[in-house]
Amino acid sequence: MAQELRTIGKRIGGVLPALFAPDAKTAERVIEFFTAQIRNPNTRKAYVRAAGAFAAWCADHGIAELGLVRPVHVAAYVEGLQKIIAAPSVKLQLAAIRMLFDWLVVSQVVPVNPASSVRGPKHVVKKGKTPVLSADEARELLGSFDISSPIALRDRALIGIMVYTFARVGAVIRMRVEDVYVQNRRTWVRLHEKGGKRHEMPCHHNLEKYLEDYIDDAGIKADAKGYLFRTSRGRTGELSENPMTQPDVYRMIGRRALVAGVRTKISCHSFRATGITEYLRNGGKLEVAQQMANHESARTTGLYDRRNDQVSLDEVERILI
Repeated sequence: MAQELRTIGKRIGGVLPALFAPDAKTAERVIEFFTAQIRNPNTRKAYVRAAGAFAAWCADHGIAELGLVRPVHVAAYVEGLQKIIAAPSVKLQLAAIRMLFDWLVVSQVVPVNPASSVRGPKHVVKKGKTPVLSADEARELLGSFDISSPIALRDRALIGIMVYTFARVGAVIRMRVEDVYVQNRRTWVRLHEKGGKRHEMPCHHNLEKYLEDYIDDAGIKADAKGYLFRTSRGRTGELSENPMTQPDVYRMIGRRALVAGVRTKISCHSFRATGITEYLRNGGKLEVAQQMANHESARTTGLYDRRNDQVSLDEVERILI
C-alpha cells in the first residue's frame, strides 16, 4: 500500500510532504483529495503546489503535525504571502489549504479546519487584464498567413476559432476532426469546455472558410477521431497525429504576432477578449455574449468587455497641448 501511495503521489506532483503523510491512512486521504475530488488537471497542479508550499512553511516554523496547525498559523502564512505574490494568487493558496483541511475533517483525520476562519485579501476586479487586439490588428494578424502552407492554415484556423467563438484555448486543443460538422447547411464547431461541458457554436463565415481550407489542405477529413489541431514533424512542414499543447499555441501566437507586426503583447486568452469586445461594440447583447462564451455569470463576461478603452483613448486626445 505504501508503495502504491508513493506512485500515485508522484503522478500528482511529487512525493507528499511529511506534514500530509504522517501515516499511510492520512497519506491515502490526501491523495484521494487531489485525485478523486479535483478533476481539472490545472487546478490539481496548482493545489498540489499550494499544499506543498504550506507544508514547507510549517516545517520551517517547527509545526510537524497536522493536529498542531492553528488558525493563527494559517493567518500568518497568508500574511506573509501577501508580501510576495498578488492577491488572486494568495486567495488561490488559501482556497487550496481550506479545501484540503475540509476533506481531512470529513475523513476524520483532524477534528477542525484551521483555515475555515481565516480571511483572504480583498480583491475586486471590474475589468480584466488580458491584452486585447483592436479589430484592425486582428484583421492584420489573420490576413498575414501564407495560405500555401498547411501549418499556416492550421494556425489561422486555430486563432480564428478563438476569435469567432470566444473559445478557451484548452477547449480548442481538445477538439477532434469530427467536432467540425455541418448542420442546417452551416458549419458548426463542438467545444469541450471546463467541467466536462459541451458547447456548440455556429461558425462565422470567415471561420468556416479557415476551417475548410485547413482540413482540406491537411487531408485529415477522414480521420474523424483524430485531433483537429496537430503538431508538426520537426521542420518538415508535415502534421503529426499528436495534439498541440497550450504552450505550443502560446509560442505560435508569439511568432505569428511578430511576423504580422502586432506590437500588443497578446496571449491565448486575448482572442477571447477581442471577440467579445468586438461583438459588443457592434451591437451585440451582453447576455448573448455570456451564452456564446459559455460563462456562468454575465459579470465574468463583462470582464472581457473593453469598449470603454476606446472611450478613454478618445477622451485623452482631447488634451490639446
